[in-house]
Order: sequence, then C-alpha cells, then structure tokens
Amino acid sequence: MLLPKKTKFRKAFKGRIKGIASAGAEVSFGSYGLKAIEPARISARQIEAARRTISRYMKRAGRLWIRIFPDIPVSQKPAEVRMGSGKGSPEYWACRVKPGRIMFELDGVSEEIAQSAFALAAAKLPIRAKFVKRIV
Repeated sequence: MLLPKKTKFRKAFKGRIKGIASAGAEVSFGSYGLKAIEPARISARQIEAARRTISRYMKRAGRLWIRIFPDIPVSQKPAEVRMGSGKGSPEYWACRVKPGRIMFELDGVSEEIAQSAFALAAAKLPIRAKFVKRIV
C-alpha cells in the first residue's frame, strides 16, 4: 500500500475539499484516464484495490499510471471511548481528490479494455468517476 516515507506532522486536520482540480486535470501520460466527478477522501486501500482490479482485467498488458498519492494521515479514536482525552492515533493514509482530477491513466490497450477496466475500478472507489480520452 502507498504511504509517505516521512511527514512534517504526525496528525493532520480534517479539512474540506473545495473547488475543482486545476492540477492533474488532463490525461498527460497515457491515452485513457479515470476522472473524479465528486470530491472525497480516497484511502490507500481503495487506491490499491482499484489498481489490482485494473491490472488483473488487463492481464498486466499495457501501462498503468496512478496519479494520486495518499499523503494525509486520518486519525480515529477507538470504539466506546469517552469524549475528550485528545485526538486519536493515525489509522490510515488518504488522498483528497477534487472533482476533475485524473486518478488513473492507461496506455497500450484498446479503448474497450480500458473502459471496462476503469468501470470495474470505479466500483472500488467511494466516488463517481468517468472515462476520459486524451485530447490530441
């Protein structure tokens, strides 16, 4: 699973995901992309599940790029713990994804295979996503 080697702070604020993506909004590496339509936090486990689904469907043909990285620590308090006594410990890593962000890119496979692979991968993610082609 993806996680940063080192961070400046152990715990992060929750924050809000406002606006639309300006960076990473175009397909730049491959020929096809999976674009986010709504804002959400995507965990490292969800990214890995989508990656596995895509690579298994393609039978490891072609090339896959993961354009998002989980760099935000998400903390949780244990179950049935009283209020107060500080913030919980970091449980998992997540990525804040804005609408319009390209999450995955593919190249070296046909459009039908890419479309089917991204449809399966989108089912693993907590947000709605759409298939996009590179504008030449």
